[in-house]
Amino acid sequence: MIVNARVHNLVLNMSNELIFLTPDFSTHQSLPFADGGVRAGFPSPAQDYMDRTIDLNRELIRHPAATFYSKVVGDSMIEAGIHPGDLLVIDRSIDPYDGCTAVCLLNGDFTVKELDMSVYERKIIRLIPHNPNYKPIVVSDNDQFEIWGVVSYVIHKV
Repeated sequence: MIVNARVHNLVLNMSNELIFLTPDFSTHQSLPFADGGVRAGFPSPAQDYMDRTIDLNRELIRHPAATFYSKVVGDSMIEAGIHPGDLLVIDRSIDPYDGCTAVCLLNGDFTVKELDMSVYERKIIRLIPHNPNYKPIVVSDNDQFEIWGVVSYVIHKV
């Protein structure tokens, strides 16, 4: 079992349709930003102007050389708000921790799951889905396993 989030080779696995893309910082796309926020409760007066801008690449990506995007395939994480077609922002420079959502390589296949490392001292890691149709996966010593990167953001189309 390998637990390593600092391997810097780009991995492509076309057999399960997961493709990793690197962020493009060559152009800037500053968009208007309503810094007063939008209320989800009672309506508030609308802002007549927006004088600030935001660049999502700069906002979402802290470590450009170690960050990748990937689209979600499958529904094992829907109750965690991760749906098929969502875009994951995966940061490989973040050390994995108990309870984080991570992209893992298990026996040659990629999967996105919550990490249960609470019994890691006993060399046990569980990959927790967030859909009652799936059971947790217990990683054994016989498995080829790597924590490929930690999910830092999920971009979800409404």
